[in-house]
Amino acid sequence: MQTPISISGIASVSALGISSATIWQRYLDGQALFSKKKIDSNEILGAFVSSEGDEALIKLRHSNTSYKNLDRSVLLAMLAAKNSFDSQIFPKKNIGINIGSSRGATELFEKYHAQYQKTGKVSPYASPTTTLGNISSWVGQELGVNGVQIGHSVTCSTAMHALLNGIAWLQAHMADAFVVGGSEAALTPFTVAQMQALKLYSRGTELSTCESMRFDKKENTMILGEGAVVAVLERNTSDRTLALVLGYGFASEKLKHNSSISENATCFQESMKMALQNAALISVDVIIMHAPGTVKGDKAEKNALDAVFEDELPLLTSNKWLIGHTFGASGMMSLEFAVLMLQHNTFIENPFFSNTINAPKEMKTIMINAVGFGGNAVSIIVGKAQ
Repeated sequence: MQTPISISGIASVSALGISSATIWQRYLDGQALFSKKKIDSNEILGAFVSSEGDEALIKLRHSNTSYKNLDRSVLLAMLAAKNSFDSQIFPKKNIGINIGSSRGATELFEKYHAQYQKTGKVSPYASPTTTLGNISSWVGQELGVNGVQIGHSVTCSTAMHALLNGIAWLQAHMADAFVVGGSEAALTPFTVAQMQALKLYSRGTELSTCESMRFDKKENTMILGEGAVVAVLERNTSDRTLALVLGYGFASEKLKHNSSISENATCFQESMKMALQNAALISVDVIIMHAPGTVKGDKAEKNALDAVFEDELPLLTSNKWLIGHTFGASGMMSLEFAVLMLQHNTFIENPFFSNTINAPKEMKTIMINAVGFGGNAVSIIVGKAQ
């Protein structure tokens, strides 16, 4: 790393809750947070935002008349950003924003499309409220900053690519701080139907139905979750530093199918090697896997880990068995998980995979993996704040 990059704030809204204390307690409790909810005429199984999160979203929507027509994904990002960013610390500074989403304004898009099919007309709000860029724009409005505001989709590695962008802008001294993250509110009938058409969605109904990191499973068990995570990045360290970005890696691979990943996930092998080299490390204490709960996805990533680390695997874990796959926000959900484990010096184990080594007395380094359709892999290494 050319210059140390600090994570000086991070917050999320998901099935885990909205406060750091509540989120950590739910990780300690280790109870999967899936439930069924009727949306339109469909009953959907997923990890929905917690009751306290929903209450906060309603309050935010009613706080400004301009917010009443915004998509749930935008409001989730705004709420997470408010909880991660202290505007008093950055008065009149150049603050960049990059918050992405795999699906974007799914709920509103489906609503407006249904309205058009029924009436042949569409609301004038349809276009401006369903463009992907309006997430970062509205976050900027809520935070009161006017630097660059970027939106993008790199499917399930979206938030991690936002983090990469933030690092690049800061290293180039094109911003004083960067607000990065991902937001997803994709628990909608049409989106779930798409995952079912791919035969990725779990057919189970139990709380333990998402078997992320059960490497011998015979069928796909992915479940969707909704949520947003936003982190604040700064150059160098300060008393605000929660964790340090020590290294980063990225890679892609040649596609054989629109949703494929190679048997040994060569994209992950390359991204992990690059991150280790970038951080000047041989290994790390913990790896938080992408592990979406699919047969091929989980196994391919494990094969990549075995290829890179051979017989000396670090501790492995994931959080999708608990909160589902939050698509574009998932990598940043794992980043928050990593920061919490570093802060509390406590390893949270995945119930479907028993690690064969003892946890170190002090966890100092954690790698986070994320990959999306198209084989766009990102590996980030974070370390304990000094």
